[in-house]
Amino acid sequence: MLTRPVRISLMIVSGLIFFFIVTIGMIPGGLELEITPAHGDKPLLVLPLQPGEHFTVRYYHSVENAPIWEAHSLDEKGRIFIEEERYLKFGAGMGRMPGVGRMVRRGSYEVIEDMHMPTGNFILRIGSPGVDHTIIWRGVETNLSAVAPHVAVLFSARPVSLLYRTWHMMFPHVATPQPKNK
Repeated sequence: MLTRPVRISLMIVSGLIFFFIVTIGMIPGGLELEITPAHGDKPLLVLPLQPGEHFTVRYYHSVENAPIWEAHSLDEKGRIFIEEERYLKFGAGMGRMPGVGRMVRRGSYEVIEDMHMPTGNFILRIGSPGVDHTIIWRGVETNLSAVAPHVAVLFSARPVSLLYRTWHMMFPHVATPQPKNK
């Protein structure tokens, strides 16, 4: 049997640990982007992000068969923005929107930069292999056309707590791509 001072000490320590866990469970820890089939399956990708950090959707235009890159970011509330579009050839559905970003040339590429246009959560129908809808995040490429062709996927983002982020740093989500060893 524990003495009264030992029980009080254990209660204090337990209370402090509980307070610490609750506190880090409420402190913002960044953001998480989930790419999930629109009909509610398990996520295809789960990407931890910081506000302003980019992820890119690259694919090949169905008519022009030329690559297109769309850079996106999240703000601190988890809202998704398109930041830039880059392409080799002007194709159907491409081109500048009045009042959004500015058009520049980078080598052989046409680029609409400084767009910062909110998209919110959005649905993208993944193309066939060959269209190669690929997510590029922290240098890792994941070809969604290889794993979910013709599937409508939902891009949704949300803020996460420091506790959640810390847990997933130690135990990454199974759908979070890991950098390839060099």
